[in-house]
Amino acid sequence: MNIREPTALAGAKERGSAAQFEERYLAFRRRKLIYNALFWGGFIACVIAAGITAKFDVFTLLKGLPRTTEFLVKMVPPITLSTFAADIGEWYWGIDKWLNSLLNTLLMAYLATVLGTIVGGALSFLAARNLAPNFLTYWAMRRTLEIARTVPDIVWALLFVMAFGIGPLPGVLAITVHTIGAQGKLFAEVNENVSPLPLDGIRAAGGNWLHEIRYGVIPQVMPNYMSYTFWRIELNVRSATIVGFVGAGGIGHDLFTSIQLLYFADAGAILLIVVVTIMLIDMLSEKFRHSAIGKASFSH
Repeated sequence: MNIREPTALAGAKERGSAAQFEERYLAFRRRKLIYNALFWGGFIACVIAAGITAKFDVFTLLKGLPRTTEFLVKMVPPITLSTFAADIGEWYWGIDKWLNSLLNTLLMAYLATVLGTIVGGALSFLAARNLAPNFLTYWAMRRTLEIARTVPDIVWALLFVMAFGIGPLPGVLAITVHTIGAQGKLFAEVNENVSPLPLDGIRAAGGNWLHEIRYGVIPQVMPNYMSYTFWRIELNVRSATIVGFVGAGGIGHDLFTSIQLLYFADAGAILLIVVVTIMLIDMLSEKFRHSAIGKASFSH
C-alpha cells in the first residue's frame, strides 16, 4: 500500500467538506436573500396599502401644517413684559379650581396604578409560560389580560359612567382595568425571562409554587416591576385626564369644557399645567427608580 494514499484520501475528504460547506453556505445566502426580499416587499406593500386606506397625502399634510399653529396661538393670550404679572394672573384666573381638579386627577391615577399593579402583578404569574400551573390557565389568563388592555380606557370609562354615574369612580375603575391588562402583560414577559436555577433549587428543597414565586421569582423581577410601575403612573395621569372628557372627573373635564365653549386660553392654561405635572412626575419617578435599584443619577 502506498504511504501517500491515506494523505491523498484525507485531502480529498477535506476538499469535499469545503465544497459541501461552500454549497450549503451559498444555499443559505440564497434563502436569506429571498426571505429579505419577501419581508421588505411585504413591508413596503403594507405601508403603501395603509397610506392609501388612510388617504395619507404628503402635499395635503404640508399645506395644512401652517394651520395647526392657529389653534396653538389662540391658546396663549397676549403677554407683555410691562404687564407680565397681570397677564399671567388673568390667564390663570381659575388656578384654584384647576389645581383642585388636578389633585383629583393625580389621586385617580395613583389609586388606579396601585390597584391595577397589584392585581395585574398577581395575574402575571399565571400568565407566564414558565410559571403557569398548566397550559389552560396560561391561555385563559393571557386572553383575559388582552381583553382588559385592548379595550381603550376611555371606552371602559363610558361603560362605568353608565353604570355608576358621572364622577371620579368610573375613571378610577376604567384606568384600573386597563392597567391590569397592561401590567399583567409586561410583568408576565419579565417573569418568563427569570433564571430557572433558583426555582430548581426551591423545588429540590421541597418548596411549593408559592415559595418559587416568593423566593425565586420576585427577587429577580422586582427592579423591572418598579420601573414599569413608575412608567405606568405617568401614563395613567394622562389617561386620567382623557377619561375626564366623558364625565369621569378630574382636570380633563375642565379641559373638555373649555374646548367645547371655545375658551382657548383656558384650554392652553390647563394643558400647560398637565404638561408641567407630567414632566415633574417623570423626573421624580426617575429619581425614585434609580434610588430603589441603587443606581446613581446622571451627573456631569
